[in-house]
Amino acid sequence: MAEADDPQDIADRERIFKRFDANGDGQISATELGETLQTLGSVTPEEVKYMMDEIDTNKDGFISFQEFIEFARANRGLIRDVAKIF
Repeated sequence: MAEADDPQDIADRERIFKRFDANGDGQISATELGETLQTLGSVTPEEVKYMMDEIDTNKDGFISFQEFIEFARANRGLIRDVAKIF
């Protein structure tokens, strides 16, 4: 049985997604991902491509909110760490 979503996790995911979705169009582009990650420190274009490949499951070049949620659910610890930064 899947673990239920904690209300704080839901709020954190929404806040983090909005932080990455700089233009507010409801999806995260590779550019937005890279630029936001740059604020946390150095990130290479290869790292951004790898992350896009991992999270963008439908391969349309963007991370939708649903794709982000699926990634976040599979990586709860990572998302909680990111939430502390954002």
